[in-house]
Amino acid sequence: MKYFTFSTIREYSIFFFLILIIIIVLIIYSINSDYKKENFKKISSSLDNTYLKKTIKEITNNLKPRFTYFEYSTKSGDNHQDIIDKLNISKKEKKKIIDTILKEKKLKILNINQKFIFKLDNLSEEKIIEFRVETGKKNEIVFSKSANKNKFLTKIITKNFKKKIVYKETIIKDSLYNSAISLKISPNIILEFARLYGFQIDFQRDIWKDDSFQIIYEEFVNENKEVIDTGEIIFANLNLQNIDYQLYKFEYSKNKIDYFDENGKSVKKTLMKTPINGARLSSSYGKRKHPILGYTRMHTGTDFAAPTGTPIMASGDGKVLKAGWCGGGGNCVKIKHNSTYQTVYAHMSKFGRGIKKGVRVKQGQIIGYVGSTGLSTGPHLHYEVIENGKKVNSQKLKLPSGKVLKGSERKNFEVAKIKIDVLKSNLVSN
Repeated sequence: MKYFTFSTIREYSIFFFLILIIIIVLIIYSINSDYKKENFKKISSSLDNTYLKKTIKEITNNLKPRFTYFEYSTKSGDNHQDIIDKLNISKKEKKKIIDTILKEKKLKILNINQKFIFKLDNLSEEKIIEFRVETGKKNEIVFSKSANKNKFLTKIITKNFKKKIVYKETIIKDSLYNSAISLKISPNIILEFARLYGFQIDFQRDIWKDDSFQIIYEEFVNENKEVIDTGEIIFANLNLQNIDYQLYKFEYSKNKIDYFDENGKSVKKTLMKTPINGARLSSSYGKRKHPILGYTRMHTGTDFAAPTGTPIMASGDGKVLKAGWCGGGGNCVKIKHNSTYQTVYAHMSKFGRGIKKGVRVKQGQIIGYVGSTGLSTGPHLHYEVIENGKKVNSQKLKLPSGKVLKGSERKNFEVAKIKIDVLKSNLVSN
């Protein structure tokens, strides 16, 4: 007969307790598994509901990102209000943005293809939290909402462009303009080249086949090595019938830059000899039979035939006395340069941007475009020079030159000239 001791009883008790725990766990697991299966059936049944499917789809489709962007490039005739009205924001916010923009002097006048980029916060009452406006190909102004959101903070950003020094030369076979274009020289540089030489060279009569030119100028390229903009001309030489006409860029005083010949004499004169590039001298100063009126009378100006739309430049610094209709002269501009000289530009198709009575213009600034308004048989510029109240022949006028470098300025110029000549030699050899 076997006797159970206390120790044996305790061991059996623990064993049965463990068995009981295992049974309870299995029962709970079985119940929970049945619940999950039932719940899954209910969810599956709900998902088959067409209405619920449609609701989920609409909710998903209507989810928008918090931040969105609006980009716009200005077109002819745009104003600030037109641009801001394209934004889906309140009138109060629109006014705040326009006021912010107009505080910047550089943005008061819009240019064609000027880029505006707005960043909108769709969770904010005032949506515009940042916007940026190009002020040129190399710079832009960024407006960022301040911490208290009451105003915009401004910051001028210079884009990451590299300056490249470019050297070009060629023999002129057709025209100066076509020769420069064939070298892929920017029209901006060609116009500046013509302006600088316009004080001493008549591009219609002084340039012949097999003449040549050399030029060193600046280009700005982006990370893709694309030319974004051009800078200034550093050096140029126009060889006409084996005579060199050189010009060097030189800063003769702080922030005062001009172009000088090899003898330190400024190439600038009071007036440009020809205020238009690529034109043909079609009628000189003097008596002639008027092509429309039919009788002989004094032709008090010089006519330059050119295609409609060709830019016309102010031949000197001055103040616009008139920009409007001049009878037989059609659309014309009259400029007073000083107490001695005035100039008149007639038969324009249209006026340059901002050209009106009372404004001041700079030498070489575009004041209008060639047309055939008034008494005219075809597109051309009628150009007059008035000296001390008398109309004179602009092509025979002896005009005073500009600044002549002397003393320390001349010494500094000689050093700068040597550096440019060395730069030229290196560029030519490369």
